[in-house]
Amino acid sequence: MMEQTENDDEAYTRNCIMFKLKVITTSTRPGRKGPAIASWVMEETRKHPEFDPELLDLAVVNLPFMDEPNHPMLLKYEHQHTRDWSRKIADADAFIFVTPEYNFGFTAPFKNAIDYLHHEWKSKPAGIVSYGGVSAGTRSAQMMKQVLTAVGIMPLYEAVSIPMFGQFLDKEGIFTPNEPLKKGSDAMFAALARWTKSLQEMRANDK
Repeated sequence: MMEQTENDDEAYTRNCIMFKLKVITTSTRPGRKGPAIASWVMEETRKHPEFDPELLDLAVVNLPFMDEPNHPMLLKYEHQHTRDWSRKIADADAFIFVTPEYNFGFTAPFKNAIDYLHHEWKSKPAGIVSYGGVSAGTRSAQMMKQVLTAVGIMPLYEAVSIPMFGQFLDKEGIFTPNEPLKKGSDAMFAALARWTKSLQEMRANDK
């Protein structure tokens, strides 16, 4: 048997990639810690070659407060920022949302980003990585699920909930999870792969 080379490993990884995953950082405020946690999520994707990940930061996307005159169901977008956002989300097979908790809820910029679109979200699964204090951002995640299902997203039961998240950040702002968080991540990615495959097939049948 021929010895597998590094190029063989790279080819194997490329062949395993089936699903386009968008990891979305939902906090936009100065001093936010979401990017550090999102960076860890992106590192976790390396353990799951079935996903082709892209990091989307809503602070960089920088959508204005809803300024489209037509309902998003009509797909009649007048602004380039909406068309760009539409292409990014339409291209996705699955999502992971990284969310803090603001007053028991999720961020206004993320609600705004959801409301810009409609069809582009439909029949796609989403994992939620929430962070906060004692509650670990779970109230934000729970409120988010109600809105996600309204646009046809399937939020997973499996999630990563990070309590007292500051304890996992070092002086350089690098996020280092403990073993329970790593196990939670593995469970979320496993469920996300199963749901992504099923919903991808359902979308194909609906065409």
